[in-house]
Order: sequence, then structure tokens, then C-alpha cells
Amino acid sequence: MKIFRLVLAISVFVFSLSTSGKRQGRVASPDGALILTAGINKSGQPYYQLQRGGRMIVNPSLLGMKLGDGPLDSDFSVLGFSTASVDETWQQPWGEEAGVRNNYRELTMRLRQRHGRQRLLTLVFRVFNDGIGFRYVFPKQSGLGDFVIMDEETQFAFPFDAKAWTMPTQGTVYYEGLWKAAPLSTKPEVSTPVTMEVDDSLYMVVHEANLTDYAGLNLRPVAAPKGTAVVKAQLVPWSTGELVFAKAPFVSPWRTVIVAKDPAGLAASRLMLNLNEPCRIKDTSWLETGKYVGVWWGMHMNDMTWAQGPKHGATTANTRRYIDFAAAHRLSGVLVEGWNYGWDGDWTKEGDKFSFTKPYPDYDLEGLQRYALSKGVRLIAHNETGGAAGNYEQQLDSAFALYHRLGIKVVKTGYVNAKLDGRELQHSQYGVRHYRKVIETAAKYRLMVINHEPAMPSGLQRTYPNLVSGEGARGQEYNAWSEDGGNPAYHLCVLPFTRILAGPLDFTPGIFRIEGRVHPQTYPHTTLAKQLAAYVVIYAPWQMAADEIENYAGQPAFTFIEQVPTNWQQSRVLMAKIGRYVVTARKERGGENWYVGGMTDEEARDLEVKFDFLDPDARYMAVIYRDGPDAAMDTNPYPMTIDRRMVDAKTVLPIHLAKGGGFAIQLVKQ
Repeated sequence: MKIFRLVLAISVFVFSLSTSGKRQGRVASPDGALILTAGINKSGQPYYQLQRGGRMIVNPSLLGMKLGDGPLDSDFSVLGFSTASVDETWQQPWGEEAGVRNNYRELTMRLRQRHGRQRLLTLVFRVFNDGIGFRYVFPKQSGLGDFVIMDEETQFAFPFDAKAWTMPTQGTVYYEGLWKAAPLSTKPEVSTPVTMEVDDSLYMVVHEANLTDYAGLNLRPVAAPKGTAVVKAQLVPWSTGELVFAKAPFVSPWRTVIVAKDPAGLAASRLMLNLNEPCRIKDTSWLETGKYVGVWWGMHMNDMTWAQGPKHGATTANTRRYIDFAAAHRLSGVLVEGWNYGWDGDWTKEGDKFSFTKPYPDYDLEGLQRYALSKGVRLIAHNETGGAAGNYEQQLDSAFALYHRLGIKVVKTGYVNAKLDGRELQHSQYGVRHYRKVIETAAKYRLMVINHEPAMPSGLQRTYPNLVSGEGARGQEYNAWSEDGGNPAYHLCVLPFTRILAGPLDFTPGIFRIEGRVHPQTYPHTTLAKQLAAYVVIYAPWQMAADEIENYAGQPAFTFIEQVPTNWQQSRVLMAKIGRYVVTARKERGGENWYVGGMTDEEARDLEVKFDFLDPDARYMAVIYRDGPDAAMDTNPYPMTIDRRMVDAKTVLPIHLAKGGGFAIQLVKQ
């Protein structure tokens, strides 16, 4: 991973003494727009605050921990401050762009409690042009060895009660709830990311980065003056009530706040990635991106079963059909669910019966992989655990060694059980440790992981880029069988500014047979053109053409899926209103062509797409897939018009989006 333009400066920061006697330090972003102040109050409790352009955007917010044997949140004195600055550019093996600039200024505040065991605590703040990150550091010390965190008191205090897009923690499993907007103070406990629309020039997101050996972060509103909002960290506990077991020296994940002028600025932020550790995989040449089909949607449509029987989907003959289709359409992989022993009972409760090496008698794993390789395709291994993490860990090495020997390169994992091993929540420290073990073991065997029912992503793909994608959202399968009618049309217009800010999303787009089949009222609330738009708007380095393959027969629109890349040189949101519409442009990695995707909510709308991101000295052939006459998501989703025209950087293209509709454009440089 080549690093360019590294500047590191470290100096002693002389703290300022305010008129009220509080010791505090201050650091500005590289462009000077953001100013973070940190210090201790009269009770010796640490706090921070944030300004942008002279405007307070985070009020003084308290920090601290409660440990199992006493508080670590007050009675502090400041030992000193130091500062550092970094400006570097690092390269991604895959991603929304090739190079990521990491440019920040850092303030470190070292604290010691005045009484008792006089424990030490360090707080590190990094200020970027587009936000901040801060973390707790527990130094090695005589008064702190093994310890237990019982509460993290981190606050985010806002001088406004902004409209916030959130997903509730309670009553939502696997992060598969709908994101809804309301004033932040009215929210229940919510998962992060939390996305706030403060005003026309201020958008903010609260999340975390580098979730390592810790509990997942939720936020809970606490009492605040009217017109303001304060939320506090609420970590996912162990079944016994503790939050985190640790041993000094120890660091927490980074708590992050992205600050932007518009939704496009939120999507452009790489703050979370920059707060993760550099890549630990020395040779990344084996990492790939691609598209795949799979024996999957048929199960959700009740046309096939995961379990053995007359409708078993994972048969040798059926898989060969999918391999042939993938080869004919230049797709890289074939996912097959239900191939291995363990699916015949109630696998959500009996996950310990899964074998990840023993195929069912009607599925020739090794023969099918040989056949796939002969066609230039590879199988994608599917490992559903039913939440039996211990059973999976016992088989990790044997299963991953088998897949590596066969030449399989991608594994899709799943955890359809709210509690791992019947007791621990998936997003607790127990779950976070398990997911990391899977990723690290997969890296050892040169396997990429698509993680379903995951911990909420926090940028770990920088450190382990074999973690290529994940779920953690209400995905396409809800459009098959959910009794509430499926995902609302606005859903895909929210995800780029909420869940996808956390990391790549395996949403599984590409459904071409749109009518309801399990329940008449349940189907993708989308037009066919919007399904194509998802391949650009919804980012994932491995994208699925999720429908049953027979539904792609005779469909000119499938050409776009064949040609759209999944690895990008540049990406940018051209226009957006969260939950209403979004238009995204991406340039292919290693080429000169661009792709644009746009989509709307349940309202039809007319947009003007500007191509000023193109090379100003070139012309491009635009292949435009748009909603056809009379198209509408619920009454007539299929009409599509495919146009071709020459465009350049000065072109402005008027385009109509039907209700629940969209468009996709391929721009081929001439």
C-alpha cells in the first residue's frame, strides 16, 4: 500500500487558561474551518466542543467511563497537551476511489485523577476538514490492569434539535429496520450512523470508527433544554451486564462526527476509513471485485428450498445452469445457498448442526467448482451459521482451507439469530470479537468475506480489505416476503446517507420480475430502471444480479449490469435530498468511462443532470436507460427507454423519473 505526501509534525501544545480557571486545549482543522476545544470542567470531568466558522455546532459534551471498580469520569487534572499533524494519501485496492487523502490535526489531552489510585486517562482528538474523531486511551499503569467498562459516558450535545435520520435499536434485529426522520430529541435509543439535517448548509453524522475488541455503539437521548438535543453512548452489553472487558494498555474505538455542507459532502467523507489502521495484508494482489448471480432469490420466492427435498435449490444441475449463465454474461461468481448439511431442521435454532465442508448428496461441490473454473467463473461459498458462532469457529480453518484449495475466493457469511450461541447479542464485544476472528482467518486463506447480519461497519475494510461488503440493512429480501409490503420507495434514497456511510452494502439489486408473488402486496417498489440505478448509487465491490436467471432472458436492460464496474477511480454525488432523490456518478478504475445512477422516492420528478465532471476536452457516447412512457412503480414498473447520444462536459440532460423510478447512464469516452 503505497503512501504519498506524508508530513508529520509533533510539538508541545501550550494549554490556555480560561477566565473561569478551566484548563483547555484547542486545535483547528487543516483548513481552519473547524475548531475543537477540549478540557476539564470544575468537577474535573473532561469535555469537548466544536465550532465551524465561528458557529457552535457541538456544545460542551462530557466524556468519561465508569469502570467496575470505580468512576473514571471526574476528579481529573490535566497533565498536559500535545499536538500533531498528518497529511498523506494512501491507496485502496478497491473502493469508491483509488486514493484517499488523510489530512488532520491532532490534540492529545493527558489526564490524571487527583485522588485514590490517581489513574491516568488520555483523550486523543483528530480534526479533519470534514469532521472529527476522538478516542479514549488507557495507558499501562500500576493502578489499572484488567478492568471492566460498565458505562461509557460520551455525549454529543447539539445546540439545535435537528431532523435526524435514525434506525431504532429496540425491536430491530440485524440492523434491518427502516430509517426515519424526526427531531433528534424525540428518538428512542438508536443505532449509528445518525444523520442530521441541521439546515441548508449543515449536515452531520455521528458514528464510530475502528470497532476493535469493544461493544457496538448506540445512542440514547438524555434531558436537554428545549430546542437542543443531547445523546449519550449506549453500548451493547454482554448477557451478564458488563459492556467491555479490557486490559491496559487499551484503546476505545473512535467516536466520529462528520460535518458537511450538503448530502454530497457526507458521501464524500473518508474520515471513518482514515481512523482505521493501515492495511495488514501485505500482498493484496489476490483481492478482486466483481458481479455474481445466485441460487438465492428462488428461496425467498418459495420456488426453491434451502433444505433437502423436491424443491431443493442447491443441486448440481441447477448450479450448472447458473454457472453457464454467469459465463455467458461475463459475471465472476455464482452464490449457492443451501448446499451444505444443516438446513433440514430449524436452522435458526440449531445452527450447531451446520457443516461447512460436507455438501448434500445432490450437490457436487468439487465438481461444480472445477466446472465453474473451466468457464472462467468461481463459486461463492455460503456459510450460514444460525448464530452458532462457536460451531463456526471450530470449523473455520478446515472450511477455509477447503475453499482455498478449490480456488474459491469469496465467502458469504450469515447469522440469522439475534443471539450468538444462544446468549450474546451480535453487536456486543463477544460478537465483535467473533466477526474479527472470521475476517482474520479468511485473510490467512486468501478469502474475501461478504458478511450478512454483521456488526455495523466502522471502516475495518482499510485494515482488512478482504472484508469486501456486508448487509446490516433492510435488504432486497424484504421485497419478497415481508408482510408490510416491502421496502418503501424512499428507502434506497436514504441508505447512501445513513447505512452506506458506514461501509459497502450487499443490498442485492437487479430484480427484473417485479410483481408480488409470496404476498400480492409485497414486491420491490421500484421501476426496472431504478433497479439498474442501484448498481451505481448503492456501493459494493461485489454486486449481485439477484433475480432468478430466467427472468433476465430477452432483457436489453441486463446489458447495463454486464458492463457496469464495481471498482472505482472516483465517485461523487451530483445532487441529492435525503429520502427523496439521489444522483451519483462514478469513474471506472483503470479506465476512462463513467457511470451515472439516479433514483427517486414515490414521487415522480424531473431533474437536470450536468456532466461537468467529465474530461473537458473529450466527448462521450452516453447510453441512457430511463423510465419509459407511463412507467410507475406500483402500476407499470417495466417500461424502459434506451437512448444513445453524444455528450461532453457542457451537456445538461433533462431526465424524467417516474414514481419510484430511476435512470442509469454509461458514458464511453470517444
